[in-house]
Amino acid sequence: EVQLVESGGGLVQAGGSLKLSCVISGFHYGHYAIGWFRQAPGKAREGVSCISVRDGDALYTDSVKGRFTISRDKAKNTVYLQMNNLKPEDTALYYCATKDTCSNWYTPFIEYWGRGTQATVSS
Repeated sequence: EVQLVESGGGLVQAGGSLKLSCVISGFHYGHYAIGWFRQAPGKAREGVSCISVRDGDALYTDSVKGRFTISRDKAKNTVYLQMNNLKPEDTALYYCATKDTCSNWYTPFIEYWGRGTQATVSS
């Protein structure tokens, strides 16, 4: 059974940092792309970042470039999202997700989802 389990969410003030983790099990994740989506109340789920586990190539949505960094630890089957200089508009439920590549990093193409971890940024 494929499982993606997120952790690391919390409540921080604007300008603060959080580091999200996603532990993957149940498949050979080395051949996949892993990444993050987020969904704020009343808004559609949007892709935030993705990393190719095999070669480390990453992509980011424009609103987080320069503030968020995605990384992976193959030995631990884990992908991280370091979020710095957080803003109130980053408040959302953050989901870990996976598909074959980072191309078309949109919700209809995702193969597996985690259950999410909440990140809340106060002003």
